[in-house]
Amino acid sequence: MAESIQSTVEQLVQPVLEELSLELVDVEFQKEGKSWFLRVYIDGDGGVDLDDCTSVSERLSELLDEHDPIEQAYYLEVSSPGAERPLKKEKDMENAIGKNVFVTTYAPINGEKAFEGKLTQFDGETLTIDTKIKTRIVPVNIPYNKVAKARLAVVF
Repeated sequence: MAESIQSTVEQLVQPVLEELSLELVDVEFQKEGKSWFLRVYIDGDGGVDLDDCTSVSERLSELLDEHDPIEQAYYLEVSSPGAERPLKKEKDMENAIGKNVFVTTYAPINGEKAFEGKLTQFDGETLTIDTKIKTRIVPVNIPYNKVAKARLAVVF
C-alpha cells in the first residue's frame, strides 16, 4: 500500500516541481508511533529554501485533497533532502561523482557490506569508491545492482 501511495504522490507532485524548476528526490510514507507521515524531499540547482518547500506543500496539499489517495490521517512534510541526500537513481550517482558517499550492499564485497569514500566513477553498472584503509586509498568496485542504500556523506 505504501508503494502505491508513494507512486501516486510522485505523479501528483511531479508537474508542480517541473513548473517550479525543482527536482523530486524521494517520497516516504511511514508510520511512526501512532501517526503516519508523508514526506516529500525536493531539491533544486541552487538548493531549496523555506519558500520553495511552502509552495510545494500548499500545492501538493490541494492535489492530495482533490485526489484523496490516502485513507488515514497523516502529516505532510516537504523539505530538502539535507546534506546526506539519498542517492536513489542513476542520475543521482552520476551527479555524485567526485563527492564523498556512503554505500551499503545486499551482499558482502571483499568481506564488507558498508563503504565510505569518494565516488570516482559510475558507468551505469559499476560504481568505484576510493575508500581509505588506514593510510592507503583503495578503490572498490561495487556492482550497481548490489547497492542496498547510498547517500552523500559529510566529511568532518
